[in-house]
Amino acid sequence: MNEAKLKTFVEQMVTDMAAAMSGVMTNIGHKLGFYKAMAGAGPLTPAQLAQKTNTHERYVLEWLNNQAAGGYVTYDPSSGTYELPDEQAMVLANLDSPVFMAPGVDTISSVWLDEDKVIDAFRTGKGIGWHEHHHRLFCGTEAFFRTGYRFHLTTEWIPALEGVEAKLKAGAKVADVGCGHGASTIVMAQAYPNSTFFGFDYHDESIETARQRAKEAGVADRVKFEVAAAKNFPGSGYDLVCFMDCLHDMGDPVGAAKHTRQVLAQDGTVLLVEPFAGRNIEDNLNPVGRLFYAASTAVCTPCSLSQEVGLGLGAQAGERRLSEVMAEAGFTRFRRATQTPFNLVLEARP
Repeated sequence: MNEAKLKTFVEQMVTDMAAAMSGVMTNIGHKLGFYKAMAGAGPLTPAQLAQKTNTHERYVLEWLNNQAAGGYVTYDPSSGTYELPDEQAMVLANLDSPVFMAPGVDTISSVWLDEDKVIDAFRTGKGIGWHEHHHRLFCGTEAFFRTGYRFHLTTEWIPALEGVEAKLKAGAKVADVGCGHGASTIVMAQAYPNSTFFGFDYHDESIETARQRAKEAGVADRVKFEVAAAKNFPGSGYDLVCFMDCLHDMGDPVGAAKHTRQVLAQDGTVLLVEPFAGRNIEDNLNPVGRLFYAASTAVCTPCSLSQEVGLGLGAQAGERRLSEVMAEAGFTRFRRATQTPFNLVLEARP
């Protein structure tokens, strides 16, 4: 037994347990408006924050101490005040920030709530349909990915595709498959008013939410959301078909890609956005890979295994495996258009 290694791992375990518990605190802070109230407000006492948020001071004190212990806020012992630094505010409080992440913590709470289902899946080998998860997963996923879509989809990802942005500006027909609450569909519709967008998802509750989101965004006249599966969504002649962080969740991604090729315009393009992954397992043994492997274990792989074929690509399928899927579906051109620390942005063409 190496005592030094044991001590180091015990410290890591304590750190991980503290992070897991503190994730709940982050969710509470976001939902009660603590971060928003602290952003740009300078040093605050617990009483001042409680007054600003109409909450109880005693609870606020404990919450602030947890946040200070984790480095989310700073504490000044001489004045007994707490402050949210500008950098942390960008991540926790600023809805218009390209790194706003606070609402995504709800995806973690949904995994805890569905823990028994996941344990049963391990024992039986059965899957868990997306619709079978706690509703927090749907809103948390929307919130987590929406930030990336808002700041990258129409400014970097689509421009990185061959000739696609010009089509969208002129007026194109676009399908967003596995659209969920429609975050990516709406972002595109806002950026390209001459184009028409169709969002498809098998989950009827998500489609209802997407329709409401489109009305709120003022793009309902150019966006149509419909309940449909990836292997038989309606329409043809699409200039662009998007799979935004969803192809790996599908039971039969090859079948979905084959159908897409059939309904794609002759010179159409597929935009495939997937979680970032390296070529080999060892390339993914880092914090981002750790996050995505956990999500894949509890959500993505069970989702695929709940469907026909059940290929189970997983969230860390990576570019090489995804290229094999698209090649099997009949696509002859496939490349990495661009990337972020969280996403691979891939282009496929017939």
